[in-house]
Amino acid sequence: MPKYAEISRQLMDHPRTWLVTGVAGFIGSNILERLLALDQVVVGLDNFSTGRPENLENVRQTAKPGAWKKFTFHEGDTRDLAMCRRACEGVELVLHQAALGSVPRSIKEPITSHESNVNGFLNMLVAARDAGVSRMVYASSSSVYGDDPQLPKVEERVGNPLSPYAVTKAINEAYAAVFGRSYGFKAVGLRYFNVFGPRQDPDGPYAAVMPKWIDALVKGQPCQIHGDGETSRDFCFVANAVQANILAATAPAEGLEDVFNVSFGGTTSLTQLYWMIAERLAAILPGLKPGDPVYAPFRPGDIRHSQADLTRIKTQLGYDPTHSVAQGLDELVPWFAAAHARS
Repeated sequence: MPKYAEISRQLMDHPRTWLVTGVAGFIGSNILERLLALDQVVVGLDNFSTGRPENLENVRQTAKPGAWKKFTFHEGDTRDLAMCRRACEGVELVLHQAALGSVPRSIKEPITSHESNVNGFLNMLVAARDAGVSRMVYASSSSVYGDDPQLPKVEERVGNPLSPYAVTKAINEAYAAVFGRSYGFKAVGLRYFNVFGPRQDPDGPYAAVMPKWIDALVKGQPCQIHGDGETSRDFCFVANAVQANILAATAPAEGLEDVFNVSFGGTTSLTQLYWMIAERLAAILPGLKPGDPVYAPFRPGDIRHSQADLTRIKTQLGYDPTHSVAQGLDELVPWFAAAHARS
């Protein structure tokens, strides 16, 4: 039996109490959905700075009967230590997803990114440690690899960070390691590689590329690619990220590493990605005729290529990604098209 299926069965037999920060966000709400499907007790924390109430409502509507009663929500900010302490009361496991997650935003607003991503993270570490939480799993980022040219990216080797956002995630990893050495409190970082999926926000200046392009294509607007289109990423469907969180939270403590790459393990150029999305939309929206993308200058702070080495997470955690980029898009594109039709 695959490790994830085994752990899922164990959790259903012996439910635990989880805190998900950033629960109204794209990744957080998908984690919430999965935990409720596994009959877990879940506490959520979000300040709605980037998360959306409609994400929680969507989970409520799709949850199985009785599951929503096992969810308790706190509206609050991780920069408030008292709120973090309140949210950690009675919690066994913390999945910390709350952050301001945009490289361009961090370049424009470095202080805001630091306050949310570093101060908020440290508050959660302190609150979780003091509450007797058994483990905290947190969202790190592939951005910590910075200017290191090696592909695929291996956890032991990082370069110089290229943005304030990358610096905040590197600081998170340093703090987590120090809390392990100083207090014996285990926090495991997941270096996400370009996670995508349902509920990802298509609006605003810092929207992720996939929902932004889907939204533009549906509206008949041009899609912009920064650079020459040959920039490539290791895109990770959100179900794979959810799996990684649950496996990292429940893995045996002995010998458990501090950080893991999380992705599918392949590469897709931005031009390839655009046409993969466009072709799927054209197949489900009669009359849609996508045009060529518009190419714009490279953005400061963006890395050229990224690909995850998954040896560590597969070996230690039994991680087995269920969705390739194509399989993820097969779910994502119809979801966004249906959401657009309802709006």
